[in-house]
Amino acid sequence: MKRWISLLLVLLMTGGLVTAAAEETKDMKNFVFEDEIPAELTRAPKQKGGTVTKFGYPSKDYTNDQAEITKYAALYLPPDYSEDNRYDLLVLCHGIGGTELEWGFMNAYSIGRNVLDNLILKGIIPPMIVVMPNGRSTAKAYNTSYDNMGSFYVFGQELRNDLLPYVDAHYATYGHDTQDDLAASRDHRAMAGLSMGGMQTINIGLCECLDLFSMFGAFSAAPTSNPAKDVARKLEDFPDYPVRYFYSVCGTEDSLAYGAASAAAKELPKHTDRLTEENWHWQERSGGHDFAIWNLGLYNFARVMGELHE
Repeated sequence: MKRWISLLLVLLMTGGLVTAAAEETKDMKNFVFEDEIPAELTRAPKQKGGTVTKFGYPSKDYTNDQAEITKYAALYLPPDYSEDNRYDLLVLCHGIGGTELEWGFMNAYSIGRNVLDNLILKGIIPPMIVVMPNGRSTAKAYNTSYDNMGSFYVFGQELRNDLLPYVDAHYATYGHDTQDDLAASRDHRAMAGLSMGGMQTINIGLCECLDLFSMFGAFSAAPTSNPAKDVARKLEDFPDYPVRYFYSVCGTEDSLAYGAASAAAKELPKHTDRLTEENWHWQERSGGHDFAIWNLGLYNFARVMGELHE
């Protein structure tokens, strides 16, 4: 008995208890990633689906002088959302020319929105909350020109300091009950994105915020994504936080992103033993740099989240 008490104290003091529990995640080795979204899931459901709104939250101009600003994000609440329940949270990011509206969820005919509604209504995945932020951490968040690209790379500060605390405080996420400790709810939090948002998922989610997120989805990750060797090295900065899953998809005819996306994700298991076929998957199929690939990525990644939900 004394031996077990001593072991428990050691685990608590070193954070090992968190790691041990998290490492008992489900083996996803045989999970099937589809190459097409079933057509019936892309159509608006006959039942009432989720609701989509836009909200503002206090942040800072992290690109420049850190002046106080208001940022905006789109928010998807699942069908039958209730404050009495708790929901996994997906932070879903846009591309270089987009804003918080690029995924189109404000449109009732959005394929991505229809897919989530149908997956939830059919009981294929548990309900989840999706927040779609503007990924530029600056007062000039709606400047979509290339000269504003630097604002994408400091988004991790906004995520950690402003966006996640606001969402946890105002909505029924698992983090709602542990607002003073963002890491406590990481197993119920995911980050994903298209193109530049895929880069942010890799460079910021995996490499800077592994204590905040446990699941990651990069769809046609942009050319500035960290290469696999760098990602593997940065993962070692978070020894107590396992990657529950990293999924990446890209079209083989995508001349803009295929080289960078494959360099960032396809080779990862060769550089780290923290990503194996049990918690990592690279998918490529015919396609370009467009929503045919990105909606497929969202469909497969939402199913991954559902499979890992506990």
